Amino acid sequence: MNKTTIKIFYLLAVAGLCVSINASNKDFPMTGYWLTSQSIVHVKECEKSLCAVIEHIFVENGIDPESILDKNNKDKSMRERSLIGINLIDNFSYTSGAKELSGGKIYDPGRGRSFKSSLYLLENGNLKVEGCLMRLCGHEEWKPLMVSFNDDGTKSAELEEVIQLYEKN
Repeated sequence: MNKTTIKIFYLLAVAGLCVSINASNKDFPMTGYWLTSQSIVHVKECEKSLCAVIEHIFVENGIDPESILDKNNKDKSMRERSLIGINLIDNFSYTSGAKELSGGKIYDPGRGRSFKSSLYLLENGNLKVEGCLMRLCGHEEWKPLMVSFNDDGTKSAELEEVIQLYEKN
């Protein structure tokens, strides 16, 4: 093999790798485990729509995450339930491969109320979760997690890296 052939082979291999990485990013789903500012949330399909169940809450050492209650809920009968296990989103019809969903609602446990919501799967692999009251909107970016199930029944989580490629014009 001469040097020119080796260079062409190398360029084709790198180009193929770039295309396959970029193609896999386009299929990155909204479903899965996500790291929020205060918790780990499992986004999954629930009865033909999307739900986001709180799996874990980050608390100080010595505090049981299950003891964190929905104390701000506007519905007084819900204030004694643990935040772990509650669904944060409602009314999002999910189609596999969707990059944007709107028309749903998100529950904010800190405020104890629900807001109109939209979800956006960003190019960096993060999930932008937006909540709006009238025309005033706020958002948070959730980072994707890889969760593995250990032999003892516990779970381990680590941030999932999404390789982002871009074209320069």
